[in-house]
Amino acid sequence: MTEKRMSRWYFGGLASCGAACCTHPLDLIKVHLQTQQEVKMRMVGMAVHVVKNDGLLALYSGLSASLCRQMSYSLTRFAIYETVRDMMGSKSQGPMPFYQKVLLGAFGGFTGGFVGTPADMVNVRMQNDVKLPPELRRNYKHAIDGLMRVFREEGMRRLFSGATMASSRGALVTVGQLACYDQAKQLVLGTGMMGDNIFTHFLSSFIAGGCATFLCQPLDVMKTRLMNSKGEYTGVMHCLRETAKLGPLAFYKGLVPAGIRLIPHTVLTFIFLEQLKKNFGIRIIS
Repeated sequence: MTEKRMSRWYFGGLASCGAACCTHPLDLIKVHLQTQQEVKMRMVGMAVHVVKNDGLLALYSGLSASLCRQMSYSLTRFAIYETVRDMMGSKSQGPMPFYQKVLLGAFGGFTGGFVGTPADMVNVRMQNDVKLPPELRRNYKHAIDGLMRVFREEGMRRLFSGATMASSRGALVTVGQLACYDQAKQLVLGTGMMGDNIFTHFLSSFIAGGCATFLCQPLDVMKTRLMNSKGEYTGVMHCLRETAKLGPLAFYKGLVPAGIRLIPHTVLTFIFLEQLKKNFGIRIIS
């Protein structure tokens, strides 16, 4: 008889919140870098600028919106992916083929991206507020206040501004993170050199984080620009054309900070998730 632990549907959301608390300052700097029209500062310079102007706690500006986003976006995508994968795995008595993981990851990520769009938009705005002059700041008290004010002042449609971009990015990130993590872990365990331990989880999630960063960076840049716009873009295609005018590398603006943020976030998420599964998961004896 062997005992196996399966993830509960909400573990992905909890693990993502834990990771977001650790990597939020990197996310904030990434947003600042992507929303500058001309490249004036690099990553370290931007971090120093934020701390010098607004203090150390400014690096955690918008944390409530970030956690709200993880509990909508990440909870949805992990719940869909892990529930369907475990259901199909128990029927077929073996791991899913990679193409099925990719399709499932894309569907879960697209749905999660749409559900998480309002929280994501408030998150971007709260992080970028620090950069604006005091008279132009939106000054949301927290995520819920931000959501309520956007709904009251700008209407329901504005809450889902950039939903196409957020959903598409969600699909790519989930393929990069969840499908690639599962596949990398399967390949690492298949070598027989490493067991199902924290080192395997670290290596697999590091590979997954790299894949996710490269896949979604162009969409991430456009999503940030759309969500932060004050009406200067008429739509996705207009934003695409305006960004393209800055050259092809404009789509990879902030790639290093995005990688520095997304790779640790992916590593921490999966390490937290595996520990939650190991200690609090559903016991299955076969």
